[in-house]
Amino acid sequence: MPLNYILSLILICLYSSIGTSQEKERPNVVLIITDDQGFGDIGIHGNPHIKTPTLDALALESTQLTNFYVSPVCAPTRSSLMTGRYSLRTGVRDTYNGGAIMATSEVTIAEMLKEVNYATGIFGKWHLGDNYPFRPSDQGFDESIIHLSGGMGQVGDVTTYFKGDRSYFDPVLWHNNKQETYKGYCSDIFTDNALRFIEKNKNEPFFCYLSFNAPHTPLQVPEKYYEMYKDIDPSKGFENYKGRKPEMTEKDKEDARKVYAMVSNIDDNIERVLRKLEELEISQNTVVIFMTDNGPQQSRYLGGMRGRKGSVYQGGVRVPFYLKYPAVFKGKNEISLPTAHIDVLPTLADLCGATPPEDRKIDGSSMIPLFEEKTSNFLERDLFFYWTRKYPELNFNMAFQKGNYKLVGMT
Repeated sequence: MPLNYILSLILICLYSSIGTSQEKERPNVVLIITDDQGFGDIGIHGNPHIKTPTLDALALESTQLTNFYVSPVCAPTRSSLMTGRYSLRTGVRDTYNGGAIMATSEVTIAEMLKEVNYATGIFGKWHLGDNYPFRPSDQGFDESIIHLSGGMGQVGDVTTYFKGDRSYFDPVLWHNNKQETYKGYCSDIFTDNALRFIEKNKNEPFFCYLSFNAPHTPLQVPEKYYEMYKDIDPSKGFENYKGRKPEMTEKDKEDARKVYAMVSNIDDNIERVLRKLEELEISQNTVVIFMTDNGPQQSRYLGGMRGRKGSVYQGGVRVPFYLKYPAVFKGKNEISLPTAHIDVLPTLADLCGATPPEDRKIDGSSMIPLFEEKTSNFLERDLFFYWTRKYPELNFNMAFQKGNYKLVGMT
């Protein structure tokens, strides 16, 4: 064999090895979002009743964005999260009646990361279109296990609706667009399959979108978690609290017990995810994000804020956001400047060496300068909030926020 041919083969192998090494340096991403979990539904945020040891510990090890904002309801939040754009640009304006279908021309985080060779998977709630060409598989996800519509047990989720008050148990879900029967509780099922995806792709960069449908209604939870809260009074324990105290009916109290139980189940499942990353020895190079999609649907403790899900007031749109990336950001760091769901895509683009789409307006900005304590434009940035069931209507449940000021239209 000619010497120059042998040398060429050696060079090709070297370049291939270098390329693989550089590829592995890209961080994995685990993006966890819950449904209708408010800012007050975490122990570390001052709730004396709820038990969330995993989230409490995660907050203390993460970059916490203490003024992080989303849309007032779920589908608009999810479209902005996936695209870095305000939801009205994406075609999403509501949660049903055709208002929760994202335009196929939108570029998602999954599509962006696939361009730099990420494996991509979604487990849980999608809520941006149930039919071709709007499904996760049509928007960049290699693996998808989801329910339909905005919630399991809702009319639009045709495979769980008939189960009534057991729709969260032993559900029929959609695995890569085909119906498949599962055993167990929905949040456990979504976590089980997210863990399998992580294990399968541990040797290459992956994007795992673990999108819990809990604690959205219907409020169903395994009995062992309900037992943790069955005797509490969720309206008590705020006697010395200076903010707005929760005003709760008996139904609100029972709903809170179930919500807290559902959140404790989620907390246990997040602990499973973090433990798996440790077992696989990939936790240092994995970005873990935890956030929620809007404020609570029912009345309960909300950290003293006004408004709930559907409202443009703080209680409807300010939510938790924790980002842990041990290889780059060390320990707890609190950032109070205003940030939002539209900032997640450009931030992940920065962290993962990807390029956001350049042929459209990206409303968000990378948060990396904030994390690195460099000068940024976040102090005086503009944020827009809006939602109505009907159609975009001037001055109806919309708000404009800039710096320390917020203009709210509620006519």
